[in-house]
Amino acid sequence: MSILPKAVSHVVESFERLPGIGPKTAQRLAFYLLHMPQADLDRFAEYMKALKANTVLCDVCKNVTERTPCQICADPRRDHTIICLVEQPTDVLSIEKTQAFHGVYHVLHGIIDPLNNIGPDEIYLSDLLKRLRNQEVKELIFAMNPTMEGEATAMYIQKQIGATEVAITRLAHGIPIGGDIEYADEVTLRKALEGRRSY
Repeated sequence: MSILPKAVSHVVESFERLPGIGPKTAQRLAFYLLHMPQADLDRFAEYMKALKANTVLCDVCKNVTERTPCQICADPRRDHTIICLVEQPTDVLSIEKTQAFHGVYHVLHGIIDPLNNIGPDEIYLSDLLKRLRNQEVKELIFAMNPTMEGEATAMYIQKQIGATEVAITRLAHGIPIGGDIEYADEVTLRKALEGRRSY
């Protein structure tokens, strides 16, 4: 039997369903909200309601946006012949922060993961293949996470694309700035050695 009021319990349970939020953090968040001024709590609730209602997926790249096409796809200054393929919309944000990429994106919203019943039909792969057929693309950059599932997804996509004029590249992998070689695993060191370039 829980000593928490049902209203608090429901909020705790809702927070627990979010990735990375355990029971203790969920309780802390619920009690934090409980002590917020009502006006702030109402505003927070409105923002949560608007989250789904006021966002769509871009028809072109599948990134989350307020209108389609998104501002990146609609920008004529971007190089539309270079597509950076990412797993999630948050990856777009990370790459955009670098201000080093001036092409466009395609967001898969996941990766192929048979253990979790996620196949090619559960991600936005067919949209990418259609884009590659209907648009002039010179380069496709694989920017998926260097996990087994990310590698498997990259290999599957490469197989689906087949022989084509599109150059397929991937982000360099290796030792991060400030990292110690001593603590790098074998795969990271191998990728760093393979990806070396002139100094």
